Amino acid sequence: MLNIREITQPSELRVLKTAYFNASTSPLDGMWHFGFVPMAQHFGFYEGENLVGYCCINSEKYLLQFYLSELANTLPSDLFTSIIDGESAAIGEVKGAFASTAEPQYLSLCMDGSAAHSVNALMYQFCEDKAVREVNEIELNLADDDQLSLLVDFAFEAIDAPKEWLTSYYTRLISRNELWYWVRDESVVATGECRLFDEYQTQFADVGMIVSTEHRRQGLATRVLKQLVMIAKKKGLKAVCSTESSNIGAQKAIHKAGFTALNRIVQFDFSNR
Repeated sequence: MLNIREITQPSELRVLKTAYFNASTSPLDGMWHFGFVPMAQHFGFYEGENLVGYCCINSEKYLLQFYLSELANTLPSDLFTSIIDGESAAIGEVKGAFASTAEPQYLSLCMDGSAAHSVNALMYQFCEDKAVREVNEIELNLADDDQLSLLVDFAFEAIDAPKEWLTSYYTRLISRNELWYWVRDESVVATGECRLFDEYQTQFADVGMIVSTEHRRQGLATRVLKQLVMIAKKKGLKAVCSTESSNIGAQKAIHKAGFTALNRIVQFDFSNR
């Protein structure tokens, strides 16, 4: 018999998460899996005292990860169906899920259980060396604590993200030397991130950029991305990135920087089951 219990120590899932990432067909999105997932609630699947799988669910009751070991006696489809039907007292209601096309088993289960789905984001990998060779280097400055409030204010104005979250997020990036900024005419016009992975997909770097609203459509985003690709390459890493499916401007900039959208993040709705 399989039991589901909440996991409070992430270290308990290290072996299963390693298997989860190894089963993916491409690198998974850094913001989703290393930004949103750690904030989600994790549940372990136990057969007796053996931990054979896990899932995690965000505060909006959407699944973000689901994994069941091939050593488990339970069928993945049976377990998944019982969870999304709200039959687990430990987990409770599940409204939907986010899964990428690089997670074939999880994606297939979501498709079987969903009445509706839509593409939430595009996942890119850098594929064109020519884009780096042609880059005109710009002066990206590595951020330190002195720029924290300046860059938080910049990002708040540019993307309207909560300041509390930005402060926490940028503080971590700065402490890891992963945040850059570009100044022109004494004003910040763009920021760039080159996030490294501490475990799982450590051969990749997750890059991203923000351009001020008044400097968009001038090619700045592409130039920042090309510079971030070079930073990643100097570390021996391959760049990956993502953007929302609705952000056409970012998609164009990412493509021009030499990236190809090889996968998608899909949002599923289980409410009409």
